[in-house]
Amino acid sequence: MADVSSPVWFITGCSTGFGRELAKLTLERGWPTVVTARGKDRVADLAGGRDNALALDLDVTDMGQITAAVKAAEERFGRIDVLVNNAGYGYQASIEEGVEDEIRAMFDANVFGLFAMTRAVLPGMRARRRGHVINITSMAGFMGLPSSGYYAASKHAVEGFSDALSIEVAPLGLKVTCVEPGGFRTDWAGRSLKQTPSRIADYADTAAARMAATAAYSGKQPGDPVRAGEAMIAATEAEEAPRHLILGATCYNSVTAKLKERLAQIELWKEISLSADFPS
Repeated sequence: MADVSSPVWFITGCSTGFGRELAKLTLERGWPTVVTARGKDRVADLAGGRDNALALDLDVTDMGQITAAVKAAEERFGRIDVLVNNAGYGYQASIEEGVEDEIRAMFDANVFGLFAMTRAVLPGMRARRRGHVINITSMAGFMGLPSSGYYAASKHAVEGFSDALSIEVAPLGLKVTCVEPGGFRTDWAGRSLKQTPSRIADYADTAAARMAATAAYSGKQPGDPVRAGEAMIAATEAEEAPRHLILGATCYNSVTAKLKERLAQIELWKEISLSADFPS
């Protein structure tokens, strides 16, 4: 049973990137942390010899593994205070050339796995009237870019889900935050990224060009995953947790510009929008 003064963290996708760096930070603080990956041998070095660590096998597309992992975490530490839904990956293709099996596999991990993981921890959080769900989305949760239409759709889905979840659980004392990173030096644009190359000449300057740029950008992104982890911890310690936590200057500038542009267009069409109601 964990000390009630120390938050118990459960982090999915700890083998690389944000999940790994965040787990290092919480473990170094002495907080009980469940570190997971599709093979727990990939996170054995994080947990090795630590009383405050529990390494578990977890494929978020497998409901049986989700149930078993949550049960093991609660048996070991007594509760889960912070769930970090980090597991997932990117897929790039032009919309027209997207491969059905690849699209569905990504949605299983990025969307349906996240939904299932959240459902599994909510009963315990709700019973204690305490808990924080952190969903790692992306700048793509606010906008779609060439070659990332399907990935953006998965992240938009999580943002909408989180909007509803935050309203439902706020009266119960639970918090919901989406973390929206821009370009960070993780494996997202490297080993973890899946692509269907664009062969259609009409997309050479859009989808294909961005896929090439993404590959060239890998390892050179301005975002620091360790600083991102510190920002996530700060969000859990704030009295008023942010619903959105945008990370990185590129993301901040792009998202704020996109939202202003979107609002301006909505206002431009205000009269037509209002005219769609029955006359009062």
